[in-house]
Amino acid sequence: MRPVLLLLLGAHLAYAGKHSLKYIFTAVSGDIDFPEFTSVGLLDDGQFDYFDSNTMKAVPKTEWIRQNEGADYWTRATQNLIGTHQTFKVSIQTVKERFNHSTGVHTWQLMYGCELDDDGSTRGYHQYGYDGSDFVSLDKSSLTWTAANPQAVITKHKWEATTYAVKEKAYLENTCIEWLKKYVDYGKDTLERKVSPQVSLLQKSSSSPVTCHATGFYPSGVKISWQKNRHDHDEDVDLGETLLNEDGTFQKTSTLGVRPEEWKNNQFSCVVEHQGKTIRKTADDIITNFESVPIGIIVGAVAAVILLLVIGVAGYLVYQRKKGFKPVSGSDDGSNSSAHT
Repeated sequence: MRPVLLLLLGAHLAYAGKHSLKYIFTAVSGDIDFPEFTSVGLLDDGQFDYFDSNTMKAVPKTEWIRQNEGADYWTRATQNLIGTHQTFKVSIQTVKERFNHSTGVHTWQLMYGCELDDDGSTRGYHQYGYDGSDFVSLDKSSLTWTAANPQAVITKHKWEATTYAVKEKAYLENTCIEWLKKYVDYGKDTLERKVSPQVSLLQKSSSSPVTCHATGFYPSGVKISWQKNRHDHDEDVDLGETLLNEDGTFQKTSTLGVRPEEWKNNQFSCVVEHQGKTIRKTADDIITNFESVPIGIIVGAVAAVILLLVIGVAGYLVYQRKKGFKPVSGSDDGSNSSAHT
């Protein structure tokens, strides 16, 4: 399931670059200590609003949205999401029955949104997933729905007998883009900032793999690579996903699994490149005792884990592994996400 972000061009943007507006709706069923339903809105991968079924209230997560939208905006968003919560409760039960899942923890997700490139091109997507796998997605060009498995065929035929696709296409190509541009204008000071990463080499023990950890950087584009004796080295490397920190910055890891004697007999280094700046860390920089890890790293890592849970439990983690897939819905009255499966 590939997230195509659609952002409508419109008037001149506050500044050039690619921008995205995305929302993730997640319903959870089963014995788990987590809200039954959550909604997260993201602008350029940074969270700006949040709702869950425990608090039953849509709330701002950034100063730029808090300062530019008043009580009516959040009341409308809350009412819309309360209705979506009820729809998702029904939908996840319906899909569980189709898969004959009567026990265990299961997730039902909607990811939709829009993206605008600096050349003016736009893209949009609207996709559902069950337990981290594709279920059904909108084909905007043909106004049809693509079923990813036999269980989704019923939903495909049901929705194609309605105007659901037409409404979603209109939302993605008009409303979503209008709000994207408005949000970009609201948050231009935040979106324009550049913050270099804090880089550390971490190791549980002298015989454990070494993790190169970059955190606190913005924007999200970062390259982490390894070198052996000043030559590129890509064997035994496990590159992690880019994660969002609680403060809106990002973090990413790359782990190198080589034997201790290889570290002693060779010169390994982690190279982090971000916004034209290069940071290099060598064996001399390895921290092997977690008690000595700088508090900023620990806080950043914990915040990222918490935010991932908030964004949508296991379902979101699985979707993130599907390279390129991105999400969207929102307090802009959102798309018509109330269709029953």
